[in-house]
Amino acid sequence: MPTLTKTRNSNMNRPNPLDRIRIVLSHPSHPGNIGAAARAMKTMGLTRLVLVNPRSFPDAEATSRAAAAADVLENARVCASLSQALEGTTLAYALTARRRDLATATRWPRQAAAELVAGAALGEVALVFGHETSGLSNEEVALCHAPVSIPTNPACSSLNLGAAVQVLCYELRLAAEEPGEAPSGTLTPASFEEVEGFLNHLEGAMVRNGFLDPEKPKRLMPRMRRLFARTRLEKEEVAILRGVLSALETGPYRPPSATGED
Repeated sequence: MPTLTKTRNSNMNRPNPLDRIRIVLSHPSHPGNIGAAARAMKTMGLTRLVLVNPRSFPDAEATSRAAAAADVLENARVCASLSQALEGTTLAYALTARRRDLATATRWPRQAAAELVAGAALGEVALVFGHETSGLSNEEVALCHAPVSIPTNPACSSLNLGAAVQVLCYELRLAAEEPGEAPSGTLTPASFEEVEGFLNHLEGAMVRNGFLDPEKPKRLMPRMRRLFARTRLEKEEVAILRGVLSALETGPYRPPSATGED
């Protein structure tokens, strides 16, 4: 019994991971769905809503559907692109019903929620939902670390956007309520911008040395994205990799001598 009390007190003193989770709606077409998503979020204790190019926002229908979650709409951030919406995050998952080529392994909601909550202890994280009809593009999924799919009845597999947000927010709250230890060590995940900067640097270096033909890129960069999405790069690792690229671009590496002389 004392052990249980200690664990509960420890959890009470930890920051709420839900405060570091962004719910991102990319290109939502129906304002009512934005309101429904806001309501689904607030009932589960999430408040960080980000909209990418919504067709209509602010909108009276969104406010009406949000009910008691009007404050979530008022504080929502509107972005021009998914890249902008993911700035500052260290982990992002993409909700999709379709299998995507060159994507990392698909998570079920419960596994994804546990990983996002764990990631929120180290930095900002995001869960991305796509357009109501077409979903997320392959390019948008590629900006995220892994796809997430909700298991549904194959005979009736379509979920309303608000309902999908509700399912995932419920799993996030369930994961946040689970007792657990705070992450230990000095792990500092690389941010979205740092990883994107490295990938752009890598692509440019491969083009300049002739390894990558920009006219016929095939699927090299999507494969590189998948590789580094699996590894979850740390900030220091990105710095090392970019240092290696810079050294290779400027000529043979010459280590300093022990005496500091050439």
